[in-house]
Amino acid sequence: MRVEGTSTSDRRTEHVAVLLGRLRLAWLLDHFPPRVVWAIYVGVNGFLTIALLALLAVVTGSPFVFPSLGPTAYLLFIAPLAENSSPRNTILGHAIGLACGYAAYSLTGAANLPFGVHPGVYWPRILAAALSLSATGALMVLMRADHPPAGATTLIVSLGIISKPKALVIIEVAVFLLVAQAIVINRLAGLPYPLWRYSEKPNPR
Repeated sequence: MRVEGTSTSDRRTEHVAVLLGRLRLAWLLDHFPPRVVWAIYVGVNGFLTIALLALLAVVTGSPFVFPSLGPTAYLLFIAPLAENSSPRNTILGHAIGLACGYAAYSLTGAANLPFGVHPGVYWPRILAAALSLSATGALMVLMRADHPPAGATTLIVSLGIISKPKALVIIEVAVFLLVAQAIVINRLAGLPYPLWRYSEKPNPR
């Protein structure tokens, strides 16, 4: 799929061609433009990620699917070689978001009123949201664990949408399962996707 004069965007799809070759689906590249095939690749992985976790949620009755999982899945398959897509950043980023969200939710008094009960402005919840997001951002910088979707995770918790400690553990387990899928798929596609973190900046091809 790579030839002289190939554009940067085409080079970014080389791993898709590798995976299709291993699955004996390389014929797709003869019938569709590389970007369309790439879009299908990202779409299929996004579907499988949420479908499998949603099935697990139905079977267990636990919140294995939550809003910020969507942008995380997108990052892991659209830009797998980015530092903030590494397993380390993904796992630590969400863990930081969960911890900061729960701390802000508890300390500001936002936990005193269930989510959706107050009909107007509830200042403890507004304060909790602001504190959780600022703390999450600061800690991700200090720990060099940048992962933007964690900003949504912390708000989910600090706003009281999902706030029970058991549910927070399940959320982190869901992140681990998503990362495991990313490791399998990205390595099958021939990418140097790490088990934890990049020892050096990966070659963007």
